[in-house]
Amino acid sequence: MGRFAVASAFCVLATVSLSPGWVWAAPQHVDVRGSLDPALRAEIQQAIGPLPAAPASRLDASRRAREAGETAIAVLRSEGYYDYVVEPDIGDGDQPQAFVTITPGARSKIAQAHVEWQGAPPDPKTVAAAEAAMKLKAGDPGRAVDIIAAEGRIVAALRESGYADATALTREVVVDHADFTVQPAFRIAAGELVHLGAVDVITRGRTNPKWVARLAPWKVGDPYRPKPVAELERRLLDSGVYDRVTVSLAPADQMVNGTRPVIVSLADRPKGTLELGASYSTDEGIGVDSRWILYNRLGRADTLTNIFRIAQIDSRIQSQLALPDWRRPEQTLKLTAALYREDTPAYLDYGIGISTDLTRRFGKTSFLTYGLSLDGTDTDEKEAANFIAFNRQRKLATFGGLVAFAVDRSNDPLNPTSGWRLDARVEPKANVGDGPVAYVKADAQVSAYLPLGATSGTVIAGRIKVGEIAGGDIPLVPAQDRFYAGGGGSIRGYGYQEVGPRYADNNPEGGLSLFESSVEIRQRVTQRWGVVGFVDAGAVGTNVAPDFAHPEVGVGVGVRYDLGFGPIRLDIATPLNRREGDSPIQLYLSIGQSF
Repeated sequence: MGRFAVASAFCVLATVSLSPGWVWAAPQHVDVRGSLDPALRAEIQQAIGPLPAAPASRLDASRRAREAGETAIAVLRSEGYYDYVVEPDIGDGDQPQAFVTITPGARSKIAQAHVEWQGAPPDPKTVAAAEAAMKLKAGDPGRAVDIIAAEGRIVAALRESGYADATALTREVVVDHADFTVQPAFRIAAGELVHLGAVDVITRGRTNPKWVARLAPWKVGDPYRPKPVAELERRLLDSGVYDRVTVSLAPADQMVNGTRPVIVSLADRPKGTLELGASYSTDEGIGVDSRWILYNRLGRADTLTNIFRIAQIDSRIQSQLALPDWRRPEQTLKLTAALYREDTPAYLDYGIGISTDLTRRFGKTSFLTYGLSLDGTDTDEKEAANFIAFNRQRKLATFGGLVAFAVDRSNDPLNPTSGWRLDARVEPKANVGDGPVAYVKADAQVSAYLPLGATSGTVIAGRIKVGEIAGGDIPLVPAQDRFYAGGGGSIRGYGYQEVGPRYADNNPEGGLSLFESSVEIRQRVTQRWGVVGFVDAGAVGTNVAPDFAHPEVGVGVGVRYDLGFGPIRLDIATPLNRREGDSPIQLYLSIGQSF
């Protein structure tokens, strides 16, 4: 029976030697010989690694063989082979082949693993949990990585049980060469059971410490758990108003009334940022916008976003105040006020609106939103009579509600290659003024992404969207609330709002139902560049039930360039069901995939 220093037994060192006077040559290697399991041989060969050039001399070759032998021994020990024979040697000639001949011997098995408590042991229930966390069974291979992982699980189990100061001391691993067994002894200091105390906020910014304390997912006196402490850090980071957030348990000597405070250190990001943007498409024209964003002005991780946009279709001045974790964690209140002008082929709308939305997050990417809104609009819209379209001016006050649900199970918000998304919303509305009417507008969209190949170089993406308006009819449903289709985020190949019924003057009428679908094949060509082929189809109907029988179809191709955070998109598309007034080609340029 023998003992050895565990640190050396559980390290794998890969050594690559470069000879003096290096010149270009095909990569060399140290040959691994002997009767070995193929997987073990590959692991040893990978650990030794390639050599850039032939040895400069027999002395150099001997050194390489010796270093390769040491690396092989480290791998053998890490895999539980302690009765090995490793013989480094070299071949003939002035630049001989370095090689190691290995006889691995029998693989040692776990015989008995146990915990030796240094100091007072924890309570019996925690002792049982820590021993169960080892997960080392008698007869398992005595691999170093498994033994090290077992030690980590013991400490993690102790901390999950409230022993925040649990630490692992130097372990002892006994190898019995007579019966080929390994007996690990884990020396663990559990420390005292820790109870969480109040939140102590350290910051030079505006944050109100009382607001941070309300975010803590524990009560003073609760036993320590790592997850609640990490959850507080995540909630603060998710607000987006801090450059740095650290949340940690105070040292043991800072205990207050039997509890340990939790120290929160916050570094505010700059008080405000100015963002400028521009967009262009052949159907929606040119648009420029600016965003002036102010952070943490109220001392509770709030964000005030001021938007000024001038565009061919949607121009507005808007302010939105977002209050994260409002009244409870994972809940964001948004208050919005806007002056806007919408100039579309279907209508010209001047309006003022206020709204409030309350969004509740479930998990990481599931959201439920409730909202109320009030808009006053002055709209120039069309109406048909006796096959003639004429303009009418309509002033309305619109009271609206909102219930929306969103789930995102894709792997990337701007460039997904796998997973799926679902968005659905229901908006009951009531209008008073010129033509009062009450109705419910609902729509839902699902998209999915299927990667082909191990590297996801090819992705098939699909999207389906349906919608309907119930309780109203045309022309009472205001033009700005009807369904329209066509454009870069809808059915490419057609201009904005060009899909669906039209008036006698060829302008869009809008509809009470909507159906859209898209299929894309996305192919990555290089690390940065990609190409896309797509087919979009859809229909807008004047009845409540969507019209699936007569879709209008657009086809096209596009290129993508990965900016690092997401792709820039350029698409060219043409309509297959071209009607009077439709352009033969549409061009779309934006950031992010189309869906």
